[in-house]
Amino acid sequence: MSANNKGNPWALIPFVVFLILFIGSGMITKDFYSFPVIVAISIASAAALAMNRKETFNEKVDIFCKGAGDANIMLMVIIFLLAGAFSEVANGMGAVESTVNLALAVFPQNLLMVGIFIIACFISLSMGTSMGTIVALAPIGVGISEQTDISLALSMAAVIGGAMFGDNLSFISDTTIAAVRTQGTKMKDKFKVNFFIVLPAAIITCAILGILTMGEQADISQQSYDWVKILPYLCVLVTALAGVNVFLVLSIGIVFAGIIGLADGSYQPLGVIQKVGEGMAGMYEISFLAILIAGMVAVIKHNGGIDYLLHLVTRNSKSKKGAEFSIAGLVGLTNLSTANNTISIIIAGPLAKNIAEKYGVDPRKSASVLDIFACCIQGLIPYGAQLLVAAGVAKISPLSILPYSYYPILIGLCGVIAILIGFPRFQPGNDGSKN
Repeated sequence: MSANNKGNPWALIPFVVFLILFIGSGMITKDFYSFPVIVAISIASAAALAMNRKETFNEKVDIFCKGAGDANIMLMVIIFLLAGAFSEVANGMGAVESTVNLALAVFPQNLLMVGIFIIACFISLSMGTSMGTIVALAPIGVGISEQTDISLALSMAAVIGGAMFGDNLSFISDTTIAAVRTQGTKMKDKFKVNFFIVLPAAIITCAILGILTMGEQADISQQSYDWVKILPYLCVLVTALAGVNVFLVLSIGIVFAGIIGLADGSYQPLGVIQKVGEGMAGMYEISFLAILIAGMVAVIKHNGGIDYLLHLVTRNSKSKKGAEFSIAGLVGLTNLSTANNTISIIIAGPLAKNIAEKYGVDPRKSASVLDIFACCIQGLIPYGAQLLVAAGVAKISPLSILPYSYYPILIGLCGVIAILIGFPRFQPGNDGSKN
């Protein structure tokens, strides 16, 4: 954006259309998921194509398609599909069940709430999905609460907190993939920056849970587990941290989990293929959303909407810190509006990249800020899927979980502190960009 180009605010009408459809339907029906988000984005995209009479319709369609087919978007979609396949194949052969049972056998009976949080951290980090983690662990949290004086709201908050830990950090989480791809950095580099920012939040959360549940004890029956079934998760974590290409990481994970499932009888040969298909199918919506949003944003950018937003968001920013707070606020507000941290990152990501480039923010830091604050808000909104699912399992109000939502609050606080003190400090000339 040139210094004197303030853009065109009218170009943002498609965003407004989307928010009216999504938020308006949610307020009317009291269910923010009643209006399919992909339909809302499709209508908003149509509104974008209907604007700007200076261009022919064919020219606008061409702009839309070039944006939708951007190399970063296509790579993101392929990673989404592979991540879904790995998660489903590993889950189908019993990896989640073995991981949970092993952890419950290891943790002392008087530290089960701390254990539940840590188990949720590991499972979400391995599976790359907060929702899958909550579905797997929420019933166990309910069982612990029924045997102790620990409130159901606290149990569910511990599960949600651990689930958001992995959603924010996992190499195969759709939020992490979106943050990395939109900012043009490397997965392992973003992980290292992000991990050290939020690690204090995880440690403090463990301490708080330990203090609040001190003296409480539950008799959890020991279930069988198999070390071998946990190996695909460890394989994915180790190879990803070692810097192996994410396509190879996920492909190796799928094959490894499939082989273990075949060897122990969990799968027949066709069963593995079917699970791969089911896992990919589970990522179709977010994949098509990414494509449609990218196309819509390309048209909005062409019409001057992104320039206007960039001017609006950064007009009071005079420094790198101000730019980072702008990115945090942008993704936070988008998440409040969409109730989906991945969608909020896909929408805010291109603008965040422009802000980062303008003010010299390292892409590793901008990706981390996007992911941290999206997950912070997602873990706190009572109309978000995570709180709704956990509250549904426990048969309590999602609002009752909020007072115990320590981890989402703490990662937001750690994110703010990291911006204020300029942490981490990067080596000059090494901006973490992809080669």
